[in-house]
Amino acid sequence: MDKALTQLLEHLWQQFVAVTPSAGKIHQLLGSGQPIQNDHIALRTFDLPAVNLNVLAKPWLELGYQGQAEYEFTSKKLHAQYFAHPDPSAPLIFISELKTSAFSDCAQAIIRDLVAQLDSNLLGTPEMLYSGVQWRTQYHCYQALLEESEYAAWLAAWGYRANHFTVNVNQLTGFSDLAQVNQTLHQAGFTLNTVGGEIKGGPDVYLAQSSTLADKAEVDFLDETHLIPSCFYEFAQRYELPSGELYQGFVEASADKIFHSTDSKV
Repeated sequence: MDKALTQLLEHLWQQFVAVTPSAGKIHQLLGSGQPIQNDHIALRTFDLPAVNLNVLAKPWLELGYQGQAEYEFTSKKLHAQYFAHPDPSAPLIFISELKTSAFSDCAQAIIRDLVAQLDSNLLGTPEMLYSGVQWRTQYHCYQALLEESEYAAWLAAWGYRANHFTVNVNQLTGFSDLAQVNQTLHQAGFTLNTVGGEIKGGPDVYLAQSSTLADKAEVDFLDETHLIPSCFYEFAQRYELPSGELYQGFVEASADKIFHSTDSKV
């Protein structure tokens, strides 16, 4: 990977582990101190023109990534697309956007207020991707969003950052499959997302996924400070297609369940 891409990924990782200390511990547990290949990184945004999926994709495209398949998550009112780099060691980038018009006038007003506070010079830049919370909002606004969309509330609280990194299980040394990884995590005391089963997907869809439940970290709202779900660590095992190549896409039904890893009520 070239220097600019490596630096961007490092910025995202350091910002991620700062509010997800379990990820650093798991990284050490599974890698025994050795580097771990990252399968993909997930980013969240709103579909408003200033900050939509295309705006977040711009820095990745400039770094050589190319747009791939698109996905719809009807129940969560999300649209998503993933991006792949010619260098196979570079992680896939999964970007989702919330369809804001599908929510109440109150929720839309809160979201528009958040986006209006962003520095326009930051939009579409690599720095935007790890800029965190560039707006201020009150806790009751977070709660109002939470009533309608966990995704919207999370984004309001945490801003622009990696929602999760993902261990490439295929490249792990000393582990035969995802089930063995999960067993190791259980033995070490980590809690996994069980929505839709501990392992989502499998060989029949060419992708198996699991994830921790999000850590919790303090967020300073305008009026109050609260401990809320931050980010989580995912684990992915990919299987060979009939062509002999490893599957590189995502499975909507599985990803839908992975989104629950940051739920405050799970």
